[in-house]
Amino acid sequence: MVSVMLVIPSVSAAAFLYVLLRLAWSRIVHDTKHASQTRLPPGPKAIPVLGNVHQLPMDYQERTFGEWAKMYGDVVYAKLFQRPVLVLNSLRAAQDLLEKRSSKYSSRPRLVLLSELMGWDNVITHMPYGERFRKHRRWMQEGLQSKNALFGYRSVQRRETYTLLAGLLESPADFASHIHRWAVGTIMEITYGHRIHSLEDEYVRIARTATVETVLAGSPGSMLVDFFPLLKGIPTWMPGAGFKRNAFRVRGMVRELMNSPYNMVKAAMSHGNARPSFTTTLIEEMYRLNSITPAMEEDIKGAAGVIYAAGTDTTVTVLTTFFLAMLLHPDALKKAQAELDAVVAIPHNLTEEDEYRGYRIPGNSMVIPNIWKMTQDPSVYPEPQKFRPERWMEMGSRAAELVNPRRMVFGFGRRVCPGREFADTGLWLAMACVISLFDIGKAIDIHGEEITPAATHCSGFVR
Repeated sequence: MVSVMLVIPSVSAAAFLYVLLRLAWSRIVHDTKHASQTRLPPGPKAIPVLGNVHQLPMDYQERTFGEWAKMYGDVVYAKLFQRPVLVLNSLRAAQDLLEKRSSKYSSRPRLVLLSELMGWDNVITHMPYGERFRKHRRWMQEGLQSKNALFGYRSVQRRETYTLLAGLLESPADFASHIHRWAVGTIMEITYGHRIHSLEDEYVRIARTATVETVLAGSPGSMLVDFFPLLKGIPTWMPGAGFKRNAFRVRGMVRELMNSPYNMVKAAMSHGNARPSFTTTLIEEMYRLNSITPAMEEDIKGAAGVIYAAGTDTTVTVLTTFFLAMLLHPDALKKAQAELDAVVAIPHNLTEEDEYRGYRIPGNSMVIPNIWKMTQDPSVYPEPQKFRPERWMEMGSRAAELVNPRRMVFGFGRRVCPGREFADTGLWLAMACVISLFDIGKAIDIHGEEITPAATHCSGFVR
């Protein structure tokens, strides 16, 4: 699950005050002028300059958004500093706006930290909606959604799943490492044609370092520089510019992630021994069209790099959560095993002003679909905190499809995850094989007592 995390860095008082003095008066005048002229959606009362930032905790902001829904409804208007924010807490509101009006709601807010400072500007997840975004989306659809491409990946998915099963059999206590190795092995081969043999692989290390350091340095929209872009101009030697120095440090790691595996593929192609992959297909297409340029190479690097960056931690999280669910709910595991035995023995941005339910939605609003709240709605999912797979059979096929989590967990509209079919296929294969071959039980402590893990998740960009 993706959530927005607000982290206030230690920007020097002088630098921050400089920005506030330039913005405060104009924002107060603007807000006062329009307050009596427009009808905005309901939401918590904002204060000048800070907006509602002071009301949000450092972690698990989605829970606060959920509490706001109880007070103001499923569409909540707030402000993060001077930025208008629309929080969508229901599937209906998300579909009404992000899907039915996707031409307005498919852009991205300006991500100064991630895109402009860290160098993630060439990946589709951070691009504003436009021609470049559409080109990357077309590449993703052709490489991750076409039937021919998905069929071609099956042998890789099967082999990596067998490796996962063998690892679980040999050292079940290391299940987390086996899951990570399974996800990375699959992604690296379909993206770059590179077959890994362990998590110590050099390209795995490069990619893992860049993605981990990016997440640790801040999530989209999280830093003051995203809300006050003037801070981007602070010299790196100034006190309080640590966020910028850290971003430049991560930028070098991101460049290595983009360049190293791409150059490996080009070298293999020049020697005639490159394996089929997403990257080789794009390079071959560009050469065939005689359109290989430095800018086009940057696009290919970004398109390939985002598959790894967006596809590893997410699938690892889902499969790890699956193990937790099977451990805490052995009855569900037994039912699934029985079924398999009978057969055989895985934020948007508004580009212009809009109106919804009689409310005015300001243009350039950051739109946050609170997927956590959507999945916790008791009117849709009775007893949402309980793990009850049979709820889907009780609903009936049509009702279950209308509220199927697949309609929300992969995103909405033109920002829906292009790798969803590939992720679903790989996760289903791994889960089905694990259920069919293994029992999942609790570890035993030194006193012979069972250890029950807490069903908790860390807050952050990938939950």
